[in-house]
Amino acid sequence: KRQVSTQSTGFCGPSRVYCKCRLSIMPLFPWMTSYKTTRRRRMKEGTRGHSLRKSLKVTLGSGAKIKDAVKLPPGEDKNEWLAMNTMELYNTLCLIYEMIQFSCTKETCPEMTASASVRHLWADEQNKKPVSVSAPEYVSLLCKWIESKFDDTELFPIEGKFPKHFEKEVQKILKRMFRVYAHIYYKHLDEMCKLNAQGHLNTCFKHFYYFVTEFQMLDEKDYEPMVSTINKLGDE
Repeated sequence: KRQVSTQSTGFCGPSRVYCKCRLSIMPLFPWMTSYKTTRRRRMKEGTRGHSLRKSLKVTLGSGAKIKDAVKLPPGEDKNEWLAMNTMELYNTLCLIYEMIQFSCTKETCPEMTASASVRHLWADEQNKKPVSVSAPEYVSLLCKWIESKFDDTELFPIEGKFPKHFEKEVQKILKRMFRVYAHIYYKHLDEMCKLNAQGHLNTCFKHFYYFVTEFQMLDEKDYEPMVSTINKLGDE
């Protein structure tokens, strides 16, 4: 049975609902234990997704290259792997954004920009006409939208078969998450450097980037605002 609880902290507003069964206590990267976030999620214990998550954590902790760690393990279900990784990528993105949330305001970031020439509008199933919103509002709406997807047990089943449109929905989620990374690198890299957190940002984004490229989740045009950053990270 699902249990829900409200929290008064976090960047998605004063009142938020999350599933206790997905509250994470096992961050993928060791440095994450130094930071607290109210938005951690995991797969239910005892499920295949939970086992895959433990396997991924062990692989990353063994010193394996992130590019190799994101590959689908032999014999495993692709949708289970996509579901687990999407939740974990969401966990790390939430943590990274929380580091700069107080400097990302309606005043400093009145639009959701990814570069000098790229800005993103918000639209969803309830609001189909794209509208311009500030960056923090975009992130807030995005988090609520993503969590509604995660909470949909027909789309993200705790156990059982995934729907035929599952991969397409995951693509939409990851595409919008990429926009948040692009905004952070474009507008808030200085703050991350002041926090001595640029290395953490790069590690989390590499994990995200290698995963979405491995499974071809984004189109070439989606990467355009971050081409130079991606090229630099590839040289490290």
